[in-house]
Amino acid sequence: GAMPKEYPASPKAQQLQESKKQRLTYILVVSALCIAFYVLGAWQNTTLPKPVGNSAAITRVGCDPATTTTESSGSGSVPSFGSGSGEALDFDAHHRITINDTDAGAGLQQFPACPLNFSEYTPCEDRTRGRRFDRAMLVYRERHCPGKDEQVQCLIPAPPGYRTPFKWPKSRDYAYFNNIPHKELSIEKAVQNWIQVEGDKFRFPGGGTMFPRGADAYIDDINKLISLSDGTIRTAVDTGCGVASWGAYLLKRNIIAMSFAPRDTHEAQVQFALERGVPAIIGVMGKHRLPYPSRAFDMAHCSRCLIPWYAHDGLYLAEVDRILRPGGYWILSGPPINWKTYYKGWERTKDDLKQEQDKIEDVARSLCWNKVVEKADLSIWQKPKNHLECANIKKTYKTPHICKSDNPDAAWYRQMEACVTPLPEVSNQGEVAGGAVEKWPERAFVVPPRIRRGMIPGLDAKKFDEDKKLWEKRVAYYKRIIPIAENRYRNVMDMNANMGGFAASLVKYPVWVMNVVPVNSDRDTLGAIYERGFIGTYQDWCEAFSTYPRTYDLLHADNLFSIYQDRCDVTDILLEMDRILRPEGTAIIRDTVDVLTKVQAITKRMRWESRIIDHEDGPFNPEKVLMAVKTYWTSEDQH
Repeated sequence: GAMPKEYPASPKAQQLQESKKQRLTYILVVSALCIAFYVLGAWQNTTLPKPVGNSAAITRVGCDPATTTTESSGSGSVPSFGSGSGEALDFDAHHRITINDTDAGAGLQQFPACPLNFSEYTPCEDRTRGRRFDRAMLVYRERHCPGKDEQVQCLIPAPPGYRTPFKWPKSRDYAYFNNIPHKELSIEKAVQNWIQVEGDKFRFPGGGTMFPRGADAYIDDINKLISLSDGTIRTAVDTGCGVASWGAYLLKRNIIAMSFAPRDTHEAQVQFALERGVPAIIGVMGKHRLPYPSRAFDMAHCSRCLIPWYAHDGLYLAEVDRILRPGGYWILSGPPINWKTYYKGWERTKDDLKQEQDKIEDVARSLCWNKVVEKADLSIWQKPKNHLECANIKKTYKTPHICKSDNPDAAWYRQMEACVTPLPEVSNQGEVAGGAVEKWPERAFVVPPRIRRGMIPGLDAKKFDEDKKLWEKRVAYYKRIIPIAENRYRNVMDMNANMGGFAASLVKYPVWVMNVVPVNSDRDTLGAIYERGFIGTYQDWCEAFSTYPRTYDLLHADNLFSIYQDRCDVTDILLEMDRILRPEGTAIIRDTVDVLTKVQAITKRMRWESRIIDHEDGPFNPEKVLMAVKTYWTSEDQH
């Protein structure tokens, strides 16, 4: 039979409605309570201190007189994330969670300090390990990182008497002897005027092998031949840079140079450069590509850099061609240029030098370059804007051939090849391959050609503009907590730079940024960062960075640990950050709460002081920011 129809009046239906009402009321009451307690908790927990008076009122905490004398320390220049009232804040977390973990006991154990002979340890450029490799083509000077069995888990100590470096721009010309206790270069390079020792300081007179009148005058000579002052040339690379005086003096012309030199017999040249506040990295032209994308630099320079440009079928010049922007310049001074004047001093025959120059001229022609000028000690070539005419030239010069369909930006442990990197197609003779960039400083803020043309998957002009606004907001927020605007920091590293938004927001301050694009990230944005007029490098953070200890003042890691937490040990990345951060330097780490809690537990064992603060959008954002300061200690403090 048919089911009896239920009428609203039936007691069964009334019962149903009642229980529905009760359930709804119950849900509403519980929800209201949850929200109320959440808001209350969040309100009690808002951690960002409102700056008192003006935003510059950041308290500075002096050093503990018991542990360091004012002389040896940076005289108390640790930002205290203060509340403006002068007292230091309590950095401890007040919720105690017991973790059933075999590590929990070890978790509190401090990392030991390494012995003093590790004071200048560069894990991937270790001389002893290098000796196991081939000397031909300087392979032994390239990156060779320690295996798991060779890694050290200790804190690299600063040398006795280490002091906070001079502030920029004084640091360009002076450094403390105790920070880099090496007299060798001042003796070895005395004639060339690289470095002089004056009391407890080094002075950098700006000399160099090919610039006896100083780097400044030498750059003026270049400026007479190609314009360095109209903003067209912004990014430069100096191959075999010495103490980077060329890069140091370009800075006042708003040109930023990536200077590199190997860790070789001229001890610590790159360390001197970074101590001066000048961008530099340990690197060498060996068998592998340089860790930069194609079409990156507006200008490349070699001053007596001892690279055999003509050898191996023009391999090294072909690599310079890969990283030069279309229309970019290559500048060469030193042997064999101007050999008629110098052959006696160089102790070489005229014939030998003339042959070397002819070979270099030949390789340059085979790359479709055009020689712009040779005057006195300087020779300048220019890479073509596009490869429309190159096809004809390649009929005459068969080698080096055009590279096959290889990704020209792949540059991490990728072998160099003696071939011409093809340029993106163009429709007419005047067009710049891959797109022209604006002059500096406009180019920092307009959409880079690689993004505008949709060459980076997932990025477009809209995302670029959003990113630009986002970082302006974030840097404004950082400024309320750490003294970015007060010349406290000079060498800054963005460990996961994305589109370079962090660097762009710092343009108005006296800092420079090393933008690092992890080789493990979803997209390769380093080419776009260079198009904006910034410098940077590829890097795998499961390995050490090619720099000396204590060379950066501020490290910024945006969602870096999320990328790496399943790839390698987070502890090793943090120990590497400790190695490259100078005493009293700052680290900003952005990530999810659970990642930051893990990170903070490790930093406590590294003598860092830290605290987790809210996201700039407030406490409801699951992402937080860890602000940390590496405390001051030296090898003397180890008993």
